[in-house]
Amino acid sequence: MPASTAILTILAALLLGAMSPGPSFVIVARNAIGLSRGDGLATALGMGIGGVFFSGIALLGLYTLLATVEWLYIGLKVAGGLYLVYLASKIWRGAAKPLAFDAGQRASTNPRKSFWVGLSTQLSNPKTAVYYGSIFAALLPQHPPLWCYFALPPAIFCIEAGWYTIVALCFSSRRPREIYLQWKAWIDRVAASAVAALGLRLIVTAHKVGI
Repeated sequence: MPASTAILTILAALLLGAMSPGPSFVIVARNAIGLSRGDGLATALGMGIGGVFFSGIALLGLYTLLATVEWLYIGLKVAGGLYLVYLASKIWRGAAKPLAFDAGQRASTNPRKSFWVGLSTQLSNPKTAVYYGSIFAALLPQHPPLWCYFALPPAIFCIEAGWYTIVALCFSSRRPREIYLQWKAWIDRVAASAVAALGLRLIVTAHKVGI
């Protein structure tokens, strides 16, 4: 797979991961609804910085190790694939459940605090680290060209911060929020299907070390 194609595939996979329901989604939505639009946007910025951190770790540390230890490379792909299938099953089972926040409660706004809440939520979530590691292991070439190290972090920031900015804007507006909540079950099940398909791909292609 050409490096440019691999990068685009990684970004698409990370966008799917960001769009799938999880603690980051709930935190951004809660701050946008319960505090203010500014707090929601600050939280989204924190999520973006967290994504850059994980991409840097994957590029400079994890992938260097994986490139030299073939069995670890294959093992992470299988483990990552199994985890993604498990995550997809959880998303599917929880599709019909309402989001865990109270839209009626509002507190004083503090965008700086909301930024740190977003960043700490992203960095403290081990599932995010596993997701990044499995995606990079599955899709990034074992010897990526130099430009990948400069292109991926800002692109990932745009993916993470951009998606959660959309979430913040939507959930701080009445009508888009109502539409999502009305169709939440179907939207979540589509996301679960996409994540499961990616997980199965990792498992099936685990033996193909050079992707």
